[in-house]
Amino acid sequence: MDTWKDWQEAQPQVVPMLVASIEKNRLAHAYLFEGEAGSGKHEVALLMAKRFFCKEHNGAEPCHACSDCLRIEHGNHPDVHQVGPDGQSIKKEQIEYLQKEFTYRGMESAAKVYIISHVDKMTASAANSLLKFLEEPQGQTLAILLTENGASILPTIRSRAQQMRFLPPSQTQIASKLVAEGIEENQALFLAALTGNKAYAKALAEGDWSFQARTVVLQLMHELFTRPDLAAITLADKWIPLMKERLQQEMGLEMMLLWLRDLLYIQAGKQDKLVYADNKSKFDELALSTSQHTIRAAMSHVLEAKRHLSANVSIQLVMERLLFTIQEG
Repeated sequence: MDTWKDWQEAQPQVVPMLVASIEKNRLAHAYLFEGEAGSGKHEVALLMAKRFFCKEHNGAEPCHACSDCLRIEHGNHPDVHQVGPDGQSIKKEQIEYLQKEFTYRGMESAAKVYIISHVDKMTASAANSLLKFLEEPQGQTLAILLTENGASILPTIRSRAQQMRFLPPSQTQIASKLVAEGIEENQALFLAALTGNKAYAKALAEGDWSFQARTVVLQLMHELFTRPDLAAITLADKWIPLMKERLQQEMGLEMMLLWLRDLLYIQAGKQDKLVYADNKSKFDELALSTSQHTIRAAMSHVLEAKRHLSANVSIQLVMERLLFTIQEG
């Protein structure tokens, strides 16, 4: 159950504006929520839907306990319609069905809410149908459009909705939520930094790949700066077999960047920012014998390796070259 207070810190601009509009009874008929995955767009949209129907609200806050609130929470309120991509896109038929639903009186009141996720993935015909819908709002309705890519939204649609820009979630906020859901703190900090997305981080935590990858990267990077002869063996025996898919390979390189950044943080006295905090003692030792120039050069090499990977260069070649260039540096 999310409350306005829960999202106040994460979205200090959006939340006060919405709360003020609700309290003054000045909600627009349509909103466009734009922001990264995990920024809270959908959760805030559901909060607005709850308050739109809740009869036991306290100011802007819905009660979260009445029949309307509970059914919205569980996704089965008859007058709250949620639409998302059917396959790769939102099709014209989906918007037409939504329009048809809105021609009927609400099941339990005159009010209706529709939430469209990934609205940027509408086909051209679907976007045109939605535009007509927005131009002619029927009765007591609230439209909430969600997107991670606002640049792909038709200007005519943007102009007919009040735009709200959601800030990306901070790593600290994501990690705190993961810890609250039972994930160990060091792993939560690591996954939050790696993904920047609570849902994705939680999905990774449910398997053992991220745990294995973290262990292998820690070993590989420490050997690379202390025993480079062993690093080549670890690469061949552990890193390559574990990083089988392209996404895993990209994440493996991102883990290396996080390790190098931690080494810089140690040198800058910013121990509170460490992602691999449980390896602080090893970082302390390396920080005394490694220059910032060497670390920054290594980070540049990792970024170059990511570009080569994007160009479909063999992961074996990418990693062998990466280790060689870091050692030479």
